[in-house]
This record gives sequence, C-alpha cells and structure tokens, in this order.
Amino acid sequence: MAGKAKDLFSDAPKGKNAAYTARDIEVLEGLEPVRRRPGMYIGGTDERAMHHLVAEVLDNAMDEAVAGHASVIELTLEKGNWVTVTDNGRGIPTDPHPKFKSKSALEVIMTTLHSGGKFGGKAYSTSGGLHGVGVSVVNALSDELVVEVARDRQLWEQRFSRGAAKSKLKNMGAARNRRGTSVRFHPDEQIFGDKAEFSPARLYSMARSKAYLFRGVEIRWQCDAALLGRKDDTPEKESFHFEGGLTDYLKSEIGERPTLTPAPFHGEAATDQDGKVEWAVWWPTDGEGFIRSYANTVHTPEGGTHEAGLRAALTKGLKRYGELTGNRKAAQITADDVMEGSAGLLSLFIREPQFQGQTKEKLVTVDAARMVEGVVGDHFDHWLGGDPESANALLEAIIDRLEERLRRKQDKEQQRKTATRKLRLPGKLADCTASSSKGTEIFLVEGDSAGGSAKQARNRNTQAVLPLRGKILNVASASAEKLRENQEVADLILALGCGTGANYNDEKLRYERVVIMTDADVDGAHIASLLMTFFYRAMPKLIENGHLYLAQPPLYRLVRGANSVYARDDKHREELMATTFKGNGKVEVSRFKGLGEMLPNQLRDTTMDPAKRSLLRVGIPQAKDEAERRESMRTARLVEDLMGRKPEKRFAFIQENAQFARDLDV
Repeated sequence: MAGKAKDLFSDAPKGKNAAYTARDIEVLEGLEPVRRRPGMYIGGTDERAMHHLVAEVLDNAMDEAVAGHASVIELTLEKGNWVTVTDNGRGIPTDPHPKFKSKSALEVIMTTLHSGGKFGGKAYSTSGGLHGVGVSVVNALSDELVVEVARDRQLWEQRFSRGAAKSKLKNMGAARNRRGTSVRFHPDEQIFGDKAEFSPARLYSMARSKAYLFRGVEIRWQCDAALLGRKDDTPEKESFHFEGGLTDYLKSEIGERPTLTPAPFHGEAATDQDGKVEWAVWWPTDGEGFIRSYANTVHTPEGGTHEAGLRAALTKGLKRYGELTGNRKAAQITADDVMEGSAGLLSLFIREPQFQGQTKEKLVTVDAARMVEGVVGDHFDHWLGGDPESANALLEAIIDRLEERLRRKQDKEQQRKTATRKLRLPGKLADCTASSSKGTEIFLVEGDSAGGSAKQARNRNTQAVLPLRGKILNVASASAEKLRENQEVADLILALGCGTGANYNDEKLRYERVVIMTDADVDGAHIASLLMTFFYRAMPKLIENGHLYLAQPPLYRLVRGANSVYARDDKHREELMATTFKGNGKVEVSRFKGLGEMLPNQLRDTTMDPAKRSLLRVGIPQAKDEAERRESMRTARLVEDLMGRKPEKRFAFIQENAQFARDLDV
C-alpha cells in the first residue's frame, strides 16, 4: 500500500536488463532536444503551449520596441493555422556569424539553442528573452517557418522546417519603405496534433495586453474573417495604442463596476539600474478582482518577487496611514486583507530578470521585491495623504475584511477546541496550536512512553501527538459491535474529525498529514499494518488524497568518537560499518528497543523534523486503465487475505513467501 515515494534508504532496483553502458548515452544535437521534450521549453503540447509559440515571437518584437528601435508590430492569424508577427525594428542580422562563418547570424539564431543578442546587454538593456531559446524553439516545433528581414535596404528570406534550414538565405532584392523582421510559421501537427487551432480571441487579448505594457508601440491585429464564429466578438482588424498605459488597461477591465475609490492608485517611476516600474490598482466593491503582473512585457501568471513587492508596499502603506490617523486595528492588517478582491496590474522592466523555467511564468529575481516595494510604497504614501477621503474609505473597507477574517479564525479555533473536548483524552492527545489544518500533522504513536518522547520532540505549533494503547483493533476481521465499542478507534476518528465511510469529508480533516510513527521492529510494523488497514477500510479517501504517511525511525545508533550516525535497519548498519566507520577504532552500536527509549532531541532529528526526516507516503493504486484496475483489485485482495477473517489465507501466503524472508527480527 505504500506509494511511489521512497525513503533515503531504498535499494536500487535489480532487473534482467540492468546493463548500463556508454552505448545507452544519447547526445541530442541541434534542436532535437526541443522536439523530444517540448514540455521543458513551452510547458507541454496542449493548446496553451501552442499559443506560447506566438508569445515567444511577439516578445522578441516587443523587445525591439522597448529598446526604441520599433514602433509598429503586426500580428496576423490566417487560414490553415498560420501566424505572422512583423515589426519595423532593426531586423535580425544577416551577415555571416564570426563563429559559424558558413552560416548567417539569422540561421544561427533560428537553429541554435542559447543564441541571440540579449546575453551581453549591449543590444538590449531590458528584454524578455534571456535564454536565447525562444524563436529557435518556435522553429523546432513548426513544420514550416519563413523569416523575412528588411535590413540595409535589402530584403532577405530563409525557410525552415522542424528546426532545420530548408533553403539558403536568399537576397530578394531591394526593400522599399520597409525595415524589420517578419516571422510566419505553422505549428507542427506531429507535436500538437492535427486538430489544434489558434484561438482568435486568445491572440487578440495577447496583442491588446502587450500594447498596454509599452506606450511607445502600436500593435495591429488582423484575423481572417472565416476563422471568427458567429458568437465570437473578436474583430477582424484593430489597432492598439494606449497613451495611458496600465491605467487605461485597468479602466477598461473594471468598466462600470462600482469601486471603493473614485480613481485607481496608479503611477510610473524609474528604479535603480535603469529599470522602471508601472502599476495600477483599484478595489471593486463586488470583491471580484485579479492581479496580473509582467516583467519586461512577459506575462507572469504565477506572480513572483515583483508581486510580493507590490503586496508589501500596499500593506505597509495602509498600516502607516492607520497609525497616523489613530486607527489601532490597522496594525493587524495583512497582505491578504489588502489584496483580496483588488484589481491590480504591475509591469516591471529590469536588467537580466530571472524567471522560473523557460516558460517564464514566475519572476524570481530577488531584488525585484525591494525595487517595487520601495518605489510603489513612496507613491502610495503620497496618494493616501493627498486624498484623505479615498484613503479613509479604503482603510475602512480593509478593516472590515480584517474583522471578518478574525471572526472566521475564531470560529475555526472554537471548532477545534470543541472537537478536542469531545476526545475526552486530556492526557492523551497533545494538539498543535495552529488554527488552520494547513501545514499541520498528527503523529500516531504506540504507547505512552513513545508518546512522551514525541510530545517533547514535536513542534507544538504544527505537530500533534496521539498515543495509542497497544495494538489497534484489526478492523478487517472485527465485528461492527466491536468497532463501536473500541475506544482507540473512536478516539482516532474523533481526533481526525473528518468522519468515516460515506460520511468522510476531506475539508473537515483537522490535519494536513497523518503520520504513523511506530517502532522500527516487528511489533511496530504490525501496528503500522493495522493502522493502514483501518484507514484503507474506514477512510480510503484520506489515503487517495495523499494525507497518510509512514515515519522512518532508525533502529541503530553508531558512534565512534564525535561521529554519530543512525541506521534504519540491519542492512543499513552493515553498509555504514563498511563505509563511514571503515578502519581502526571501536564503534559503539546501540539498538533502540522503541521510540520511548530515544531522547527527544534524537527523535526530533531523525524522525520528526521536516528538514531532516524521511517519510513514506501511503497510496492506493488508481484504476486509470485495465492494468491499474487489476493492480487495485490485487491490493484489495491482498488486504483481505492478510488482514481478514480467514486465517488459512494468511497461512497460504506465509507458505508461498517464507523462502524470501531475510534478516527476521524475532
């Protein structure tokens, strides 16, 4: 029943095909890694990932605009799932590359990972493309791609397919009244499937949001009319150019909805290192808000450090204003109180931003939080002080949210206290002090002795301890009457608070993790198996939802001089003797007869501290296909055979598997 997660002491698998030689090592060249593992570069092969290809090309054009070299970008969606992105920037260089003299710089950029003009910072001071893989990934995942470059009054063209050049760079003659780069591509159906299609509404929204992010650019959208359905209100053509930047964007999103303040809090300011931050935040009274953040025009849907800076600036600003106006409750305001239901837009431009992954969904640049908090915080203080009416209305609404949050917290604490009183175990259950189940765990231990050590070793804020008297009832073979009368089972059910069987409610589970922590011997394993059987029969959803774990306490402690190491079992002890303690010198080996014999600090360091311990997650095979359905049925039969009411089933299992038993602890 143990899940796929393994502890640190697991043995390597041994099979017939265990040979592993130099011939097994593949070296993927060119853009083949992208085609083999597209998820590493665009996050998958679904429709969202396919649209990310357009974002990569559009980001390159935006980088030209932000750098001051382009003023117009065109995004066109054509029949047959073709997309074209054109800008009037400098154009990709077409002269021979100094390192790859047989290839032009254009061909190197299109066919080589980690190539581009954004590494040194000379061509672009701030840009969204940092890794040099964006447009080459688009090339790798397109079955057809055409690049046109108008540069130095000449028009050049080169064709590609699936990452490789299909033609030489051709001079198409004079380029009249034209400059910049045009990339036209068709996503590869081998990667995305033959039914995947670009969404006009999605691309239209992408183009519109990009125009809001940089006031100096005009983005022209065009879509073939045949691609627009009757219910699709996406226009065939439209030009975007917003002088108001994010403020215009936010006003268009809020529309006629009522807000706490008559105008949004917005602004734009420079940061150190030639950066810039722009923001616009409003508080709709209906509580339906959103936060959208961007870094160098790249959308970061998972937020990041720049969003953290915005949250900190607004929270600290309201606290300071509350202190100035004598509102003592303001000191308890949290970022969630301020941001809940707010509508906010944030755009940051910085040198060499660091993103989480190639898809750039989260900004992780540490300095971004400080930059945004410092700039936005100063402007927020001036905004609050300059408009007391808006500031007081906002503060009053935030205080109302604060009080509602505190009321909900008090209700939860009362529910927890009530549930604890129902246990009638003042000397048994040592509950944790956290008011929410998130991050908490309960340790089920055998006996008061182990419970005493565990209570001293635990983190009182997040860890609870419930000692069980002896071996819990075997629910697979017990009658319904015995189940009702068993105090240990009743105490355990009440402690968890989530109910059993059809009445199980995962939201009422009082702890995020339930950890079975028994002695590292045969009796401990038996108790653990009885507890797992209980959860499998009474609360299978608790296991399926990933709440049940097995602790991994050590069986031995090996000491020589100042060197002290713990071993989980006999085999691990022998390995340590042959490696860590190899050589001269006596090794003192002590065997723990039970958890109750371990000092609290030993139990904490080896078994209970999340930073040092190893846990096994217990799982149930899920029937996604026929093979997994058979595995699930096999698990159910095995539990019944080993733990059920028929001893002959257990006897048969022992006879069949006795030959495999090794190092018995008897």
